[in-house]
Amino acid sequence: MCGIVGVLGNHEAAPLLVEALKRLEYRGYDSAGIATVNAGRLDRRRAVGKLVNLSDLLVHDPLAGKAGIGHTRWATHGAATVTNAHPHRAGKVAVVHNGIIENFRDLRAELAADGYAQESDTDTETIALLAKREIDGGASPMEAARATLKRLHGAFALCFLFDGEDDLMIAARKGSPLAIGHGTGEMFVGSDAIALAPMTDRITYLEEGDWAVVTRAGAQIFDDQDRLANRAETRVQMDQARIEKAGYKHFMAKEIAEQPVVIADALKHYTSSKGTLELPQALDFKAIDRVTLVACGTASYACHVAKYWFEQIAGLPADIDIASEFRYRDPVLSPASMAIFVSQSGETADTLAALRHVKDKVAKIVAVINVPTSSIARESDLALPIMAGIEVGVASTKAFTCQLTLLALMALKAGVDRGRIDAATLQDRLETLRALPGLMNVALALSDPIARVAKELAKAQDILFLGRGPMFPLALEGALKLKEISYIHAEGYASGELKHGPIALIDAQVPVIVLAPKDALFDKTVSNMQEVMARHGKVLLLSDATGIETAGPGTWKTLTLPTVDPHWAPILYAVPAQLLAYHTAIAKGTDVDQPRNLAKSVTVE
Repeated sequence: MCGIVGVLGNHEAAPLLVEALKRLEYRGYDSAGIATVNAGRLDRRRAVGKLVNLSDLLVHDPLAGKAGIGHTRWATHGAATVTNAHPHRAGKVAVVHNGIIENFRDLRAELAADGYAQESDTDTETIALLAKREIDGGASPMEAARATLKRLHGAFALCFLFDGEDDLMIAARKGSPLAIGHGTGEMFVGSDAIALAPMTDRITYLEEGDWAVVTRAGAQIFDDQDRLANRAETRVQMDQARIEKAGYKHFMAKEIAEQPVVIADALKHYTSSKGTLELPQALDFKAIDRVTLVACGTASYACHVAKYWFEQIAGLPADIDIASEFRYRDPVLSPASMAIFVSQSGETADTLAALRHVKDKVAKIVAVINVPTSSIARESDLALPIMAGIEVGVASTKAFTCQLTLLALMALKAGVDRGRIDAATLQDRLETLRALPGLMNVALALSDPIARVAKELAKAQDILFLGRGPMFPLALEGALKLKEISYIHAEGYASGELKHGPIALIDAQVPVIVLAPKDALFDKTVSNMQEVMARHGKVLLLSDATGIETAGPGTWKTLTLPTVDPHWAPILYAVPAQLLAYHTAIAKGTDVDQPRNLAKSVTVE
């Protein structure tokens, strides 16, 4: 979750490090710090809270040097304090770390027995102390780093800086992503290409177990057996790495508003104007007997929706699993099945571990990702980019609807491959999908009335979301969005499950948000809504004009959406669900883009 960056430059490193950390702050914002080497002297600055606090500290207490490392923290071991903030230093060694060292307690006890006491509560300081012990024993920085790496168990991305070494960084990756950037007489290290984009568009991604000796002349990369390894250099499209709010108050607002455009782009990329699919030939469902969909958080709800599509459209059995639990139940997998892993970042630790668990157990592994160069993409048989563009807001919005769009196209492809959909039906389905960007623009126009409703929702302590069929996972997603950024307790339920317990929560103080397009399940959902109203529950009904006319009387509030093909209703109804969360958070005054305790890329288990 944490973000790390390193610079061996020709200019002062501190401003470059801070600018790069700004681009990584979505990964964590509990504390931040930098270390530099200036005229051979290692020094550091650290501050608790968001990066602006570190920037303020550097104004009053600047840090010179053209070589440096930086870190923005999402706390795992130890509270958010200056002492626990990175970079951690022990003697001549400074280190920044993303991940978890699982054996740090044993290592800490071993070090303490040798007289190397730890000041912080973190697992990371153990790394610095191990390297210090090696150097105290006569090892060179390179030898010390290599020996230290061999003692570490867990997942990590690391960058070392050394006192007396103005032209040396050592980087390593195991389980957590890390990239090396190439400049002219300069070199860079970063958690991802986004951080390095202003400095270089030439990137080398370290592979699992790699470590690298980085100087201004270049990088020597070694594999986990200490063999020299040639890793490909790629060029990053600079426009794809641009981060700006474009006049919006928050990244989340911008990313909600971008959905019609990015979905249109995805549809243009994966379909033709002739009404045909343009998915890769390698995505073949003819011999597939089952799909297993695996993801975390918002992406898991996209998978939940897709389960309905694969089964209803293609007649293909579909399982859904939360990635963090997938391995532990030891799932029984068919060798003729397809495993689909969905992740915005492509670096989600639990999802990546689940992917590795199914290697050689299924016919094909497919990644649905937003970052084509990510670990999940590279380790899959086939990677399908969702075309959402960079998403900065921690609460996922446009990535969710783009995931849904691509999964819908995959379900249609499965239907064609399995003979469940003929050419005419496919064309009709694609036409209704192509209508979505226009319908989403209509939904976005509801922002002002949603803002007015949100002022009332902001007073609630508990909120329920209800939906049936594929709108049930959308209810789960709507509740998650609200929880993430407004800190109001919210839950999503299948409408028919209300009477099996949750209805006990209903009173006049509990708003109930009902997602109910006028579809085949509408009447059943309305019946459940009436049960809420009979108990004085405050119902906010989201439906189309016909649904509002039929069931709107007696509700607390209504929001009228355009009519949409029932299959694709979850994609459209995601927009008002996102806007409800956004405006409720605004009304409460919470930090929309960087909600407390969360990070965008979850690279620890």
